[in-house]
Formats: sequence, C-alpha cells, structure tokens
Amino acid sequence: MLTGFWHVVSFLGSAAFYVPLLVVLFWCAAPRLVARATVILLFSAFLNTLLKLVFHDPRPYWTDPTVDGKASHTSFGMPSGHAQNAPVAWGFFAAQTRRWVLWAAAAAVIALIGVSRVYLGVHSIGQVLAGWAIGLALLVAALGLEPVVVPWWTRRHLAVQVTFALVVSLLLLAAAWGALQPIENWRWPDAWARAVQAAGGQTEPVTLVESARATGGFCGALAGLSLLAARGWFDAGGKLWQRLARLPVGIAGGVAVSLLDGSHLAQAFAVQVMLGLWVTAGAPEAFVRLRLAGRPAPAITRPGDDRTELRQ
Repeated sequence: MLTGFWHVVSFLGSAAFYVPLLVVLFWCAAPRLVARATVILLFSAFLNTLLKLVFHDPRPYWTDPTVDGKASHTSFGMPSGHAQNAPVAWGFFAAQTRRWVLWAAAAAVIALIGVSRVYLGVHSIGQVLAGWAIGLALLVAALGLEPVVVPWWTRRHLAVQVTFALVVSLLLLAAAWGALQPIENWRWPDAWARAVQAAGGQTEPVTLVESARATGGFCGALAGLSLLAARGWFDAGGKLWQRLARLPVGIAGGVAVSLLDGSHLAQAFAVQVMLGLWVTAGAPEAFVRLRLAGRPAPAITRPGDDRTELRQ
C-alpha cells in the first residue's frame, strides 16, 4: 500500500500528469495562463534532458544492489526530472495567488514528489535536491524575465516570431548534441543493464531523440501561441457541453499527429512541432470554426504592430 501511495505521488510530477491536465485547461478553461506555464515547463523538460547528458549520472538502483528499484527508467539520474519540474509547474500556479494555503499545498506536493523518487529508488537525495534547486531557479528566472520578454516578443512580426521559435529550438538541440559528444560511444555496463531489466525495463542506446522531442514541442508551442495571438486568441468559456465537445476534437487531431512519431531524430522533432502547433493553434481554430468556442475580439492590428496583449 505504501509503495502504491508513492507511485501516485510520483505520478503528480510526471509528464503523463502535466501534459493532459495542461491541454484540458488550455482548451477549456484558461488558455493565456496555461500558455505561460506550458512554455516554462517545456523549457524545463528540455533543460533536464540536456543536464542528464551532461552529468550522465547513474540512478541508485543501477549501482547499489541494496536499493530496490520500484520503477524502471533508462535515462540518467542527474538531476531528477520530477523534482525539477515540480517547482516549475506547481510553483508557477501557486505564484498566481497570494493565498498562503495554496502556497503551502504546492510546497507540500513538491516535497512529496521529491521524496517519492528517493523511496522508489530511482533517484538519490542529491539528484532530487539538484532537481529542486534547478527548478526553483528556473521558475524565479522565468517569472522575472516574463514582463520583459513577452512584450518584446509580441512586438515582433508573426513571421519573425515563428522564425525565432525555430532558431531557438534548433540552437537548444545543438546544445544537446554538444553534450552528447563526450558519451556518444557510451555502452551500458553489464551491472546497470541487469538492474534495469530486473526492474522490468530494457536498456536503450543514448541518443538525441528525447532532446529532439523536447525542442520540437517547445518550437511548436511557441509558434502556435504566436499564431493564436495573431488570430485574436479564442474564448475558452461557453456552455459545459461546448467545453466537453472540444476534447474529442482536439484529442483526435493530437492522436493522428502522434501516430507519425518515430525514433529518427528529424522525424521526432517534426512530429512534436506539429503536435505543439495543433494543440496551441490548430485545435483552437477548429473549435472556433465548429462553433465550440468564440473569439474574444477581432484582431485589429497586424502581427508586429504595437498592441496591448491581454494577460491572465
């Protein structure tokens, strides 16, 4: 029972929890707020894949026979991605309010997520502490830079915004490529491979595919949000049936794009770009055209002209 509890807590810090939740909130509740959180969280996800390549530190159960690995992972352990993303996600939403109860609840969830990773044997205390520190620093930096970066970004022409999104994402992928070079010919030690298999997993070569997916998603989300803003955003309100009806439409498109995913570097990047574009721009446009959502106001300026951006 205790192990099951910690698996549930760990799930609250995983992409399997964040992604569906953010997508539903973006489509059905608070698109502008969720858009801000998503960009920061996507960058955090990439940064974690990069740092794992830089440190290429083993997970505790790979090297210590006394540690019982209660979950199987084939990515490196430093820093803990769950611990890093927890302050970014939970801390971001807590920062939108001054209610101390919500701050305390977010802090408790962040702490429990880190503890769960140690209990499950998939991270050391040091890896969790590093994840917390990096995630908190990233959150503080993002919240501090947001009032400067967002107005600068929105003043650029749409074509410039999309180009920047692609260039920045490719530069991030290039950084991951540089981090991979020292361990390009790395091979799994037999003891590590046996530990992964004993935990129910299979070893995989160390590649840039996960970094490509992370940077592709980042690119697609940035470009898609720029497209959405240029069209005047969309109104996530409406009747309950309208909000619920958006989900199968959006999910169907996302599944269709996801089926194109593969293990090739360029394919993984391109599919995630398309997926990010669909979630942030394609699906909202479909909602408007199907009369499942409306536009708050018509766009009265061209992308790149000075305008006041609504913020939630």
